[in-house]
Amino acid sequence: MKITGYRELTTIQDWGHAIGDVNGSIESGITEVPILILETDEGIEGIGLGPHDGVDQVFPAIEGEDPRAVMALYDRMMGQVFKTGHQGSVFGAIGVIDMALWDLKAKLADEPAWRTVGARDRFVAGYASCLDAPVPDDDLAPMWQQWADRGFTAVKVKGGADVDHDIDRMRIAKEVFSHARPSQTTKPAIFYDVNESWSPAHAVSRLRRIAQAGIDLTWIEEPARRWDATGLKFVRDHGGTAVASGENLTGLEQFLPLVEAGSLDVVQTGSCWGITHALRVGMLAFSHNLAYSPVGYNANPVAAAAAALPNHMTTEIQSLTPPLGISVDQSLEDGGIVLGDTPGLGFSIDETAIEAHRQSAPWRTQAGPHVRPASTGFALTFEK
Repeated sequence: MKITGYRELTTIQDWGHAIGDVNGSIESGITEVPILILETDEGIEGIGLGPHDGVDQVFPAIEGEDPRAVMALYDRMMGQVFKTGHQGSVFGAIGVIDMALWDLKAKLADEPAWRTVGARDRFVAGYASCLDAPVPDDDLAPMWQQWADRGFTAVKVKGGADVDHDIDRMRIAKEVFSHARPSQTTKPAIFYDVNESWSPAHAVSRLRRIAQAGIDLTWIEEPARRWDATGLKFVRDHGGTAVASGENLTGLEQFLPLVEAGSLDVVQTGSCWGITHALRVGMLAFSHNLAYSPVGYNANPVAAAAAALPNHMTTEIQSLTPPLGISVDQSLEDGGIVLGDTPGLGFSIDETAIEAHRQSAPWRTQAGPHVRPASTGFALTFEK
């Protein structure tokens, strides 16, 4: 079998509410979901989900190759951009192609991807994460209740601009998720993500205020800039809670300084960076006795890798429904993802439905969370 080409589609995710973080929001709650489909000479296709703007730069590394050599092809793609670098959109393209390669490899083995990567169990523990920063307080409880009804006892709260307001929202989360399991009162896990909007010193003072308010955080995510090994270690040493890396680090070379400096308790990768990356970073974390937790994306594309990693803690799940025109062989129940038996990653694409509902809904709007405003990190310098 040989890889012969690819084609690209774009569908949408309707979140049902405004989404965003401290950097910005998308009030419509509708975002684009790019799809990459790898084609082969035997007609079997592999599916990858996520932004892949740099695909034309790295595709020559895999064209004509046997897709079953997934990890070797991952390294060939990295080598393809050796001089120009593998950050940003190029790293996204490598990750999305990698997803499609794993999808092909599992399909050729006639087994689900979680079996192909070596997992023993199809269940992946998860937590609710609705990118909730712009959601009004009055709408939080009914939104989160849908997750509690499926047995979820953990949630990520987005914030950072106003800690006192964030504490009020954490109290709502605590109340909802304490009763997620009717047979018992559960102590919910609350994760708090401030998306690099604080300095280390402000992070420590604000975390102490949160603790004084009676909120027991499971972790603080991105309390300082993603690459600030010294600052993140300061937060870890003095903030009274575990520190998580966030999803924006890419190659292993970006994780090593943080891991070796003792700056992290939880190592995270973005789902769009692919399965091979998730496995490698997860094992790097494992070798340093750290927990691993992938950050979510539509249809949970690295859940198979999470199922196989011995130090997997929990996976972020951002929506209860898949994007338009995408079916996924998985269910969300008992507080996690139950992976199915469909060969591959379990994705099915209805290209007719996608074509019939074309809609432009870009993530990278100027007001959205993917564009960092100049005020972030400066307007928040003084205590609120």
